[in-house]
This record gives sequence, C-alpha cells and structure tokens, in this order.
Amino acid sequence: SLRDERLELKEIQRLEGHTDRVWGLAWSPAAAAPPMLASCGGDKTVRIWQQSSPSGSFECKTVLEETHTRTVRSCAWSPSGKLLATASFDATTAIWERIGDDFECVSTLEGHENEVKSVSWNASGSLLATCGRDKSVWIWEVLPGNEFECVSVLQGHTQDVKMVQWHPSVDVLISCSYDNTIKV
Repeated sequence: SLRDERLELKEIQRLEGHTDRVWGLAWSPAAAAPPMLASCGGDKTVRIWQQSSPSGSFECKTVLEETHTRTVRSCAWSPSGKLLATASFDATTAIWERIGDDFECVSTLEGHENEVKSVSWNASGSLLATCGRDKSVWIWEVLPGNEFECVSVLQGHTQDVKMVQWHPSVDVLISCSYDNTIKV
C-alpha cells in the first residue's frame, strides 16, 4: 500500500537570485498556463519563476522591482492568474497585471498606516484583503479598469494582524493576529 512506501523528498533545484530573506511564495493558478511561481522578500523585489520543458527546471523570467521601497512580505495571484498582488512593509499593496511574459504595476493600494503583512484574493477574484501592523484588515473591491475601492476596514484585532486568508469557495475571511486570536 501507499503507506508502506517510504516517502523521500530530495532537493532537485535551488532557486537563487534574492539578495535578502525570502518571505513569501505563491503558485499561479492552474488556469494560467504556463504555471509560474512568484517569490518576494527583503530585497524589495518580486521574482517570477517559470518551469521550462523539457528539463523541468525553474528559471527566473522577470524581476519586479523599483516599486516597493521596503520588504515585500506577501504575494498572491488572482484566481484568473492575470493579476498579482504584493504587500509591502512600505505600507502599500501593488497590483501587477500579467501581459504575455511582462508584468506592469497597474495600481498601488494605500491606506494602511505602516507595514502590510499579508494579501489574499477571494475565490471569484472580486475582493482583495490586506492586513498589517496597524491592527486592521482592509477589504478592497476590484472595479473595471484595474481600479480598487476600499469597501471595509475591519478593526477587530488588538495587535498586529499577520495573515489574511479567504475560504477557497465562499466569501468568508479569516485573519490571525499577535493578539492570540483568529477572527472569522
């Protein structure tokens, strides 16, 4: 049976290029071919990695830089794979649009008082949640033309909010904080 087999994991490749801590990773959705991996970190950059065939090895296709001025803490692809959101300690969230093999910063979301720690899209891609050190969770509605409107600011936590995550199929948002709570 499957349980009897020893599962062995071995390193097959090391992705190098970041010059500081790597803080976040996100796979592009399966619908967005070819699949890509985004990584972000303390070097203020986001790297887009793509698996090449036939070798199967990952190559850095592009580096998204000169937009964030501090650590990029979190990144998340929209369900369609067309947009990538990046949350930074510079108090902004950048929205990147994938145009072929290129990425263009099409929107910068401002409002958090300081570090933005996490970003998450809902299942339909119509809402984006961000959270930060300012103890708040912001909900942004995606409007036509890559416009984003803040529709709610949630102030339920008493400490730094570390992560937000939408439920995979319904519009339920979870947040977790240094205040030792998880809010639904």
